[in-house]
This record gives sequence, structure tokens and C-alpha cells, in this order.
Amino acid sequence: MTAVAGRTFGAIPPTALVLLGIVSVQVGAALAKHLFGEVGSFGTVALRLFFAAAVLMLVWRPSLRMNRRTWTVVLAYGVVLGLMNLCFYLALARIPLGIAVTIEFLGPLGVALAGSRRWLDAFWALLAAAGVVLMMEGRGDLNLAGFLLALAAGACWGLYILLGAALGRHTSEGDGLALGMAVAALMAVPFGVAESGTALLQPWVLLAGLGVALLSSVIPYSLDLEALRRIPPRVFGILMSLEPAMAALIGLVVLQESLHWEQWVAVLCVVAASAGAARGTRAED
Repeated sequence: MTAVAGRTFGAIPPTALVLLGIVSVQVGAALAKHLFGEVGSFGTVALRLFFAAAVLMLVWRPSLRMNRRTWTVVLAYGVVLGLMNLCFYLALARIPLGIAVTIEFLGPLGVALAGSRRWLDAFWALLAAAGVVLMMEGRGDLNLAGFLLALAAGACWGLYILLGAALGRHTSEGDGLALGMAVAALMAVPFGVAESGTALLQPWVLLAGLGVALLSSVIPYSLDLEALRRIPPRVFGILMSLEPAMAALIGLVVLQESLHWEQWVAVLCVVAASAGAARGTRAED
């Protein structure tokens, strides 16, 4: 199955793979938001992680025979992955998709800028901070809880990147991802069941949950993995910086979530800061 996917993805330019992955993630988030009214944020997270874990475990069939150090990394990765999804979906229930993703994107941006001594990176950090100020000023009724939850999701995203690097060093192929996703599912499913109960078992809800899992986890992770085999991390980072803008566009088209002009400027500030920070890692490639 993975060989067939590899041949299919191999025919697509790597930049297109990254862009397809970005679109897939944001369409999945928009679909997830439609589920909130039926099963709530916790129920939606539970469905996404459960189906994503099931698919990845079937594809990779990871071995459970690992040393204590590896299991520690896998468990930490899974817990952070679960928390990231829970915080993001709770934020998404309160604020527009474009704003949630823009705020969340501060996490990986912070990781990219951490420890840098270049004056230019200080400028990117200030530009991102200006974007956050504009985001808050752009609409007076922006939900504070949603903002803080998106910020928490961003912090988890930063930890997720660091733990993902450790996971890559301790596991092979997609084994670590599959096991980490299973840990995240085990953490989230009880919350979903407690909130939504038997509503999770409706056929259309299960089908939508599978769609969210495929669009938000399985497909983009697979596309990103293939793209990273063929382009430098710097180029990948620059392309990924388009994600907040894509989220705002999909939120507008699919969810009819309009942003004020100040908030569009804020999104562009974070996009520019992310692209600039990613471009600045050229010497590390």
C-alpha cells in the first residue's frame, strides 16, 4: 500500500505536494467545524484521532518491542499531539478558522526563531508580534478564550516539532507516527465519549469523522513526508508559511467566515514572518 502511494506521489512535483497538504488540512478543519454542532469539539477530536490512528496502524503495523527511552519519546509525542488537537478544536469552536491557524502558527515560528542571534530574525519576531496585535485590534469581540486556546495549541505545535525530531531519531519510517497517533487517540477518545456518548456512533458522523481524519492527518502527513524527501527543509518551511493565508481563504469560502481588513493584514504579517524565518535557515540545509 505504501509503495503504491509512493509511486503516485512521486509523479507530483514536491511543491505541489506541500500545497495539496496545506489545502487538505484546512478543508479537514472546515469539515470538522461542521461536526461541532452534533458531537462537540471533544467528540470531533476523538473521531479524528481514532480514525487517523486506525489507518496509520494498519498501514505501518509498528512493532511494540521498543526500549524504555523510545517508549518515553513516543508517549510524550502522543500526549502533545492529543493536547494540540484538543486545544485547536476548542479554539476553532470559538474563533474563525483563519484566526485560529494564524495564532497557532506562532508555535512553529517560535521554534524557528529560538536561539537565533541574527538581527533579521528579531525583525521577523517583531513582525509576527505586530500581526498578533492587529489580530486582537481587528475585531473587538474576538473571543479571548479562543485566542488563548489557539495560543496553547501553538505552544503544543512547537513541542510537537521538537518531539517529532526526537521521534525520527528513535523510530523508523511511520512507526513512531502511528504509535504516537494511537497514544493521542487513547487520550482524546474518553473526552469525546463523555461529551457526546452514542451520538458518535451515527453512520454519517462516523463517515464525516473518517473524512476529517484522512484530510487533516493521514493525507497531509503522507504528502509532507514525501515532499521532505525531495526538497530542503528551508523550502518546505517557506511553503508551509502559506498555511495561515490558506486557512483564512478556506474559512471565507467554505465556512463564510469573513475577516476585517486589519485581520487580513495580521495574517499576511505572520505569513511573511514565517517565510522570512524559514528562508533564514538556508545555512543549515
